Order: sequence, then structure tokens, then C-alpha cells
Amino acid sequence: MAQVPSYEVDSYWRMIRQRFMQHKLAVAGLIIMGLLILIGIFAPLIAPYDPNAIIGAFSAPPSGAHWLGTDQVGRDVLSRLIYATRVSLAVGVITVILYVLIGTVVGAIAGYVGGWVDMLINRIIDVFMSFPSMMVILVLVTVLGTGLSNIIIVLALLGWPAVARLVRGSVLSLRQTEFVRAGIALGFSSPRLIFGHILPNAMGPILVNATFGAAAAILSESSLSFLGMGVQPPAASWGNMLNAAQSITALTTQPWLWIPPGLVIILSVLSINFIGDGIRDAMDSRRTGV
Repeated sequence: MAQVPSYEVDSYWRMIRQRFMQHKLAVAGLIIMGLLILIGIFAPLIAPYDPNAIIGAFSAPPSGAHWLGTDQVGRDVLSRLIYATRVSLAVGVITVILYVLIGTVVGAIAGYVGGWVDMLINRIIDVFMSFPSMMVILVLVTVLGTGLSNIIIVLALLGWPAVARLVRGSVLSLRQTEFVRAGIALGFSSPRLIFGHILPNAMGPILVNATFGAAAAILSESSLSFLGMGVQPPAASWGNMLNAAQSITALTTQPWLWIPPGLVIILSVLSINFIGDGIRDAMDSRRTGV
């Protein structure tokens, strides 16, 4: 089978990169997410205090010593917000990696093999997608227990069907192309055709889905933690920081307890969505001419 010249591949990805860089909101989102990732990685070096240490007065307003004030038990809000970035982004990234891997493999098998295998996998996908996701998440978290690892597992188990359906459709269309038929004629094995030739050509929709999935995972973790069924104190996450500020007193007279985590959630989700929009537009064949 003829190989695509390396200079054509380089030219294609250069075009994608240029298209992405023209999307100003996507570039801004990429910069913001890069900063948030760096904050999460270097949290121990950036945070002014131990996030779990009681180092000030209860619910003290912002000051020179505590830029975002302290919470109800005297912990530094800024330090907890910085460490919460590590937790919340980890949920988004690890969850997406897990369910994209599962969904890609399952969808590729369904689309390439076809027949009763495709029918069986489709019925399983239909079953998973027929349930209201948040209700199922709440039930599973209740059964498995709260905690970061259980949340990631539950979100990954419920996220793969959408990716599998997307990949299946891409594989079905690519299976009929000339380069796949040529590979079959040359005796290439099915795994080599699927993972070496078909899936690389279906990466666009997978990447877009992954970006939006990361935003959804962050929102789901924040929602669960806000309801008290996610990351448990004293560990900090954006959701349980909001959970701790539910009282009327906090909402009306202590805005430093809920505005910072709420703004960071909004900022991170918008940034990821803008990145997804930029990738989708950059890889749109009507724009790239591919």
C-alpha cells in the first residue's frame, strides 16, 4: 500500500495548527488551561499555606496575609483553591483518557467487524445511553462509595458509549475507502488496519469529543462534590468548596468562600469548550480542503 509522503502529513498538521491559531477564543482557552495545569502541577510550590492547616481566624475576609480570606474553620481559601485545581483537573483528564480508550477500542471493533458483533455492541450502547446519567452516577457513587478514584471510574464507565458510537460511524465510512481495501489485499492484519490506518484518520472527532468530555467530567465532579458525594473533606475540590459555602450567611456576607471556586469552574469549562470549538473548526474538511 502506498504510504503518504511525510511532507504531506507535515503540511496537513501545519494547516490544522494555523487554523487553530486563528481561533482567538481557542487560543485564549489553551493559555488559560495551560496556566491551570501548571498551577495544579506546582501547587505545593505556589500555595502559601498547607490547604488543610488551620492558620487564621474563622471566615476571615481577604487580607494581606490571606488574599482570598479563610474558610469556616480557618483554612486559607487561596491554598485550598490551588490544590483543588489539581484534583478537579485530574478528574477531567484521567476520566477522558479512560473512556476514550474504552470507547475507541469498542467502537472500532463494532465498525470494522460488523455483523452480530456490531449489533450486540450497539444494543449495549443503547442500554447505557438510555439511562439519565446523573441519576446513574448518584446511584453508583452511593454503592461504590465516595472518593476521587470511584468518581473517575463511574464517569469513565458512563462516558465511553458516546465515543464508541462516534468511532463506529467513522470506521464504517473509512472501511470502504481504497487504502483499507488495498491493505486487506496486501494481507494486513485487522489490528494493523484498525489501529495503524483507520483510527489515525478518525482522530478529529475523537479529539473534539475528548475536549468536551473533559469539561463535562469537571462539571460532574463539581456537582457530586457540591452534593457531598464526591471528593470528601479535608481534601479540597472546587465542588466541595462550594458545598462548604451553602449557608445564607456565606452567600450574603462571605462571597470569598464561593465566588473564587465558582469562577474557576466557569473559566475552566469555558476554556475547554473553546479549545474543542477550535479543534473542530480547524479539522473541518470544508475549511481545510482535505
